[in-house]
Amino acid sequence: MSDPSPDRASTPSERRPRPLDPARVRRIANDQQALDAARELAALFAPGASERDRTRRLPWDELDRWSESGLGGITVPRAHGGADVSYATLAEVFVILSAADPALGQIPQNHFGLLGVLREIGTEAQQRRFHAEVLAGQRLGNAGPERRSATILQGETRLRATPDGLRLTGERFYSTGALFAHRVPTRALDDEGRAVQVWVPRDAPGLSVIDDWTSFGQRTTASGSVRFEAVAIDPDDVLPIWQLADRPGLFGPNSQIVQAAIDQGIAQQAIADALAFVRERARPWVDSGVERAADDPYIIQDVGRLEVDLHAAHEVLLEAGRTLDQIASEAVTAESSARASIAVAEAKILTTQIALDATEKLFELGGSSATREAHNLGRHWRNARTHTLHDPVRWKAHLVGNYLLNRVPPPRHSWN
Repeated sequence: MSDPSPDRASTPSERRPRPLDPARVRRIANDQQALDAARELAALFAPGASERDRTRRLPWDELDRWSESGLGGITVPRAHGGADVSYATLAEVFVILSAADPALGQIPQNHFGLLGVLREIGTEAQQRRFHAEVLAGQRLGNAGPERRSATILQGETRLRATPDGLRLTGERFYSTGALFAHRVPTRALDDEGRAVQVWVPRDAPGLSVIDDWTSFGQRTTASGSVRFEAVAIDPDDVLPIWQLADRPGLFGPNSQIVQAAIDQGIAQQAIADALAFVRERARPWVDSGVERAADDPYIIQDVGRLEVDLHAAHEVLLEAGRTLDQIASEAVTAESSARASIAVAEAKILTTQIALDATEKLFELGGSSATREAHNLGRHWRNARTHTLHDPVRWKAHLVGNYLLNRVPPPRHSWN
């Protein structure tokens, strides 16, 4: 995709998410209903995924359907009216959605990461208020890290106390979902230099969301910039996330298992499309002695290997979800929090690898005709290559090895 025009690169988006009628938002009651809703949406989303990618048509209507499906509230605790589904179910929901359209898998990822933070650090009043908004169909879209900060956890965004109240100022990037969100939470430092999370209403004066995302993959996630210019902040919309570093929890594994599930979904659809292309379009190699590419013994072997790796990654992903479910059923300790991060890191390693292998092998199996733009099969590799860079998988392997060899627990943050 070519770079945007100067206007698009610098002008805030004029379109905002429309108000939702809570009466149209389904209330999901259990895990099976969540899986059924995900499959219903996937059937609607899949047919248009290639064209949305090709033309970069942002999925406004699709996200309204997502809101109305009730999936946004599936992790809300039962005490607050939600289904409180298992982590294994949450992962499978994202596999299903991401196989249909990985952009529509990635856009809600921060929604659930933010709800995970709210569960651990929000007051009872904050949880009830924000959970009610989510159950009414409102979407959360995080304003991500800063473009030029030294690390992902550093930045210049500040929440300052002024004579006129709290004011938020800063500029963020990689803000997946913010363009489509009803609230745009962001990380900032308060006057004491402590990290806080500010849940900013999308219509707050001084908040601008800029659609300047130009990656070659995940094109319709609109993961661009957010600008806060002295935005007035209600103190009740501030969460003290600096406290999370001092207590064991599951907010990091909760966020990461969704990331792994997105890659699993990408791999799943890439393999399905590879099989269809080989059966219907690919020609056998001249020396193979077979009439159909599907009878080529080397292609058959490669397909078998891909399916084994896909299945292995999926099972480890679901096992990680079950591990989180078991840990969450008890008081979370430093040791169990570390085990949760390890379990999800193992899944992330395998889903990253199969996503990259499957989307690359697709072309080798299909032959040169598979690269034609008319088929748009390149979107699978572009999406996998883009999304798997979300956080470096090499550090997942280091995290696992360092824990096993030296009993060093993973650092606590949203990427572990």
